[in-house]
Amino acid sequence: MTVYFIDGQFTEREGLTISIDDRGYYFGDGVYEVIKVYDGELYTAEEHINRLFQSATKIKMTIPYAEVQLMEIARELVEKNNIVVGHVYIQVTRGSAPRIHHFPNPSVPPVVTGYAINNPRPIVGIENGVAVKSVADVRWLRCDIKSLNLLGNVLAKQEAHEAGCIEALLHRDGVVTEGSSSNMFGVKDGIVYTHPVTNLILNGITRQVLLGLCEEQGIPVVEKSFTLDEAFAMDEFFLTSTTSEVMPVISIDGHPVSSGVIGPLTMKLQKAFNAQIPSFISGE
Repeated sequence: MTVYFIDGQFTEREGLTISIDDRGYYFGDGVYEVIKVYDGELYTAEEHINRLFQSATKIKMTIPYAEVQLMEIARELVEKNNIVVGHVYIQVTRGSAPRIHHFPNPSVPPVVTGYAINNPRPIVGIENGVAVKSVADVRWLRCDIKSLNLLGNVLAKQEAHEAGCIEALLHRDGVVTEGSSSNMFGVKDGIVYTHPVTNLILNGITRQVLLGLCEEQGIPVVEKSFTLDEAFAMDEFFLTSTTSEVMPVISIDGHPVSSGVIGPLTMKLQKAFNAQIPSFISGE
C-alpha cells in the first residue's frame, strides 16, 4: 500500500485531502522534482532539492521546509514504500485560496505533497534505442523553471506518442531545444553537442551528470544550439532524463540516425553512467 506525504504528515491514499481551491489545480501555480532511487538510496537528491528551491524562488514562492527537511521526507517515502529502484515525486503549490490570478495573502501556506513508486530496470528502449518525433516548441519562455505548467510538454509528448515515438524532439524555428521531458544530445565526429543552458531549456540533473561523465571520459562537448537539419545528420543521438537515464535515439521523424543502431560513444556513456550508480545495478 502506497504511503504519501502531505503537509507534514505521512498517510495512505484514503487520507489524502487536496482542496479544489489549490492554486496548483487552478493555475499550475507550483513546482516539482522527480528524484531517482537506486538500491533504496536517493540519487543526486541534493541537486534535485536545490533545483526545487531555485524554481520556487523564480516564481516568488517560499517553500515551508528547509532543504535538509525535504531530503529527510524523501528518504522516509523511500523507506515507507520499500522502494528499491524507482523514484520520489515532490510537489509544492502556492496553497489553497479563492481563485484570483494574483498571489494570495502571504499568510496562505504552500502545500507540499510527495510520493514514491517502484520503477525497475531495465528501462524500455535503453538497450536497443528509441524513435523521436520533431515537434514545434510552442511553450512559454521560462522553460528553466520546473513548474507544473506542463500542457505544452503534454501536447508535444502526445503528438510523438501518436506517431509511435517515445519522445518529442522540440525545436523553435528549426533550432533544437530539448525534449518534452528530457534533454537532447547529438554526436558528430566524436564531439557531443547540446543546447546551452538558457531560459529555453531545463538544465536537467542527468544532463549535468552526463556532461561530467564526458569530462571524465575525455569526450569533447560543445554546448551550442544546432538545427533540426543538423540533428538528422548526426552520427549518434541520445537523450537524458531522471527516468530515462542515457537513452539512445536511433530514429528521428522516421529517418534512421546514421546506421540506425546505437553508436559507440553513446554505449560508452551508458557504461560510464551505470558504473557510478550502485554495483548491483551496473552489474559490476
